Amino acid sequence: MLSNATIASPNFTAPGLASDTELVFRLTVTDDGGASASDTVSITVKAQGIFNLSGIVSAPAVVAVDSDTNDPFAPHSSNDTPALAQTIANPITLGGYVNMPGTGEPGRSQTSGDIDDYYRVNLLAGQTITMLVSDFQTNDADLNLFDSNGQFVAASLETGQVESIVVPANGEYLVNPRAFSGASNYVLVIGNTGVAGSGGSLRTAYEFVPGQVIVRYDSSLARRRGLVAETMASRLETRIRAGGPDRQMLLELNRSNKLPATFSQAGASAGAQGVSFRTDRDRAKWETLMAIKAMRKDPLVVYAEPNYIVKPTAVPNDTAFAAQWHYPLINLPGAWDLTTGDPGVIVAVIDTGVLLNHPDLQGQFVAGYDFISQTSMSGDGDGIDPNPDDPGDGPPSSFHGTHVSGTIAAASNNAVGVAGIAWHAKIMPLRVLGAGGGTAYDVGQAVRYAAGLANDSGTVPPQPADIINLSLGGGPFSQASQDTYTAARQAGVVIVAAAGNDASSQLSYPASYDGVISVSAVDTERRLAPYSSFGTAIDVAAPGGNVRVDLNADGFPDGVLSTGGDDSSGSIVFTYPFFNGTSMASPHVAGVIALMKSVNSNLTPAIIDQQLALGNLTDDIGVAGRDNSFGYGLINAQKAVTTALNLGGSPPPDNPILGVTPASLNFDAATTSIEVTAQNVSTGTLQITSIASADPWITVTAVNVDANNLGTYLVTVDRTGLADGLYSGRITVQSSTGTVDVSVIMSVGNVSIGGNVGFVYLLLIDAVTGDVVDQLNPAATNGIYTFNFSNVAAGSYELVAGTDADNDLSICDAGEACGSYLTIDQPIQFDVTGDQSGLNFPIGYIVALPAPASTGTATSRDGYRIRKQKFKSVSP
Repeated sequence: MLSNATIASPNFTAPGLASDTELVFRLTVTDDGGASASDTVSITVKAQGIFNLSGIVSAPAVVAVDSDTNDPFAPHSSNDTPALAQTIANPITLGGYVNMPGTGEPGRSQTSGDIDDYYRVNLLAGQTITMLVSDFQTNDADLNLFDSNGQFVAASLETGQVESIVVPANGEYLVNPRAFSGASNYVLVIGNTGVAGSGGSLRTAYEFVPGQVIVRYDSSLARRRGLVAETMASRLETRIRAGGPDRQMLLELNRSNKLPATFSQAGASAGAQGVSFRTDRDRAKWETLMAIKAMRKDPLVVYAEPNYIVKPTAVPNDTAFAAQWHYPLINLPGAWDLTTGDPGVIVAVIDTGVLLNHPDLQGQFVAGYDFISQTSMSGDGDGIDPNPDDPGDGPPSSFHGTHVSGTIAAASNNAVGVAGIAWHAKIMPLRVLGAGGGTAYDVGQAVRYAAGLANDSGTVPPQPADIINLSLGGGPFSQASQDTYTAARQAGVVIVAAAGNDASSQLSYPASYDGVISVSAVDTERRLAPYSSFGTAIDVAAPGGNVRVDLNADGFPDGVLSTGGDDSSGSIVFTYPFFNGTSMASPHVAGVIALMKSVNSNLTPAIIDQQLALGNLTDDIGVAGRDNSFGYGLINAQKAVTTALNLGGSPPPDNPILGVTPASLNFDAATTSIEVTAQNVSTGTLQITSIASADPWITVTAVNVDANNLGTYLVTVDRTGLADGLYSGRITVQSSTGTVDVSVIMSVGNVSIGGNVGFVYLLLIDAVTGDVVDQLNPAATNGIYTFNFSNVAAGSYELVAGTDADNDLSICDAGEACGSYLTIDQPIQFDVTGDQSGLNFPIGYIVALPAPASTGTATSRDGYRIRKQKFKSVSP
């Protein structure tokens, strides 16, 4: 044993080692006479700048995942036949994957194929099943509906992105996504609200003549190939009934080529699985649509369509408006009875720029500007310029400014997509955010331009903006920025900003600057959203949504639906995504103020502040009077416009209308109570005379109502003694002016199966380089993925989580679950200087409804996919 041997610095530091690492040395000591001795020495090494990061990634209860995706590391359970059907909840949003044999990425199903997925689910009459096909540009998948015995009920056989079926009657069904060609992820949505797709034509629910097809072929190309009309008809396995070359022809399918009663010719044999048609007409309609799909692949065919049976009908407007729950929440339809906006009112959107060619924003712009001065952030190769078109900040890109602009002033009542708040107001797009964000100086220049003040562009707009919307934030207080906002306000511009998504009371800028209206976010129940900032600077609340839930039972996450884009495939596709955040709340307020200015151009920022403080623009929710969660209350569009008219000396006539929000309720297995609000959404006096349900398991109790019984009610369900299954009910609200019914869905027992997005890859990304520095595959317990990164060096990072259903080594593709700290539309960078916990964020499917074909050209884009990193799959 050594004695009297010492080591000069036994507690030294060593960067790159984990904290409290024990190093073992063999130490030998030799004296002057050559004698030696040795012993083992242990040294504890303290690391420098090495920390732990922990938190949870939570999947909402309203999501589920296909049990047999192509990811070989994900848990696997076949759902390929009706007998193996996977039980799912209703409502639900589900991500899945199908492929024909030999197609798709290498993985579990590439060789053998995964043609069919079957889901067993209880459905209610009138509900809509929607499937969004992710890779529709090059591949194809269809949607079929069977009864519980496997008999055919309906099919949607489109060749585009959207497949949709309306449920004909209450009952248990089999929902069947099916590969037609190639491989694709998909998102399956089941809920109360039907959202029409763009150009859908191949659905058995439509009335058309079975066996007949309207076709036009390229006659000049056919002649060059020596083909005439008769040979073209024969080529298509049809015969001519009417029409001729150089125009459309009516063709009839050859009966000798009739398909059998099962699906055996469309892929894997289904006859042995008991899938069959109930009637010859069902079979004939399905055969006709399948024949049309095959014809459309022929290069000589210009178009092929069913021979529809035409009847007089009313064409609905704004096909996705039913999913915009956030508008009735602020009494917007009542405001539209008074005004839909004025083209002389301009709202400047200072953001990522706008997709100028989005079909639902055409005609809604005045000239804007790009104020991103640093080419490293601009993404368009130059500094400031007059082009505010958004080239993207990814891919995948947020197209954040496009979403914000759609809420304010999407083209409305045009039978396309969504509605905006101020239909006829104009957007001034000002681009300040690019890759990695933007700078306070560039934002300031955009604010000055919007206000008609001198700025670095060397020009000012012909007409300054009336309102500025700032759905952005970052940095501490800046006197330079305060001076800019003060100057813009003195120029007569109303400035509205998002309060922030930090779920804290810390001041967030620019929302907390003097003279800026700070907007917090609420969910469908008018409660503070879980991410929303709060505190002394909050002035008003507006809908920001919560994509973790689906309380209104429409099958879609309760986010805010608006215009957007998707460049995950390398080119920009126009869409309608559901986002949540105070960024989504702020444009609701900006849009309402645009409606106010439309009826009273004399309103100044000071007058609007005064009326806001008096409660004349809002519903007082939360603590009476101003509070730190909702400011002066939830913005009320009808009330605000009425106030503007009154101030202008033109009060509107009385027209009391009863409104109840949400319009439908979803009680999944974990939910027993939901709040609803009944209010007068127009002018005059209205009194509720009764609110109740004839269903014994539904109870309605007043929570906070006024003398007219208007206000908040609590709806509670009692499952005692009820058998497992899906129940539908109704609440009837009667008033002095009319009656409103609220539909209710309730799940009892194990029918509610959700809260699972599957096998998750969690990436820790260096915010400076964009490189993945670590990866985890946390296991889920009841939808909660708990994680802990150890040995993390000091630095700036982002957290991204996602699934890889198609096994292309890229997470967060369309049809795959995705999440980011704090929110997916605005991921934030965070600095690591010590251990951090509570890094919590949600994960779910980014549901983006497709836009109709645009008259513009989609922009092609290549680039490093910062949130679709290549990674090495690691089994848990």
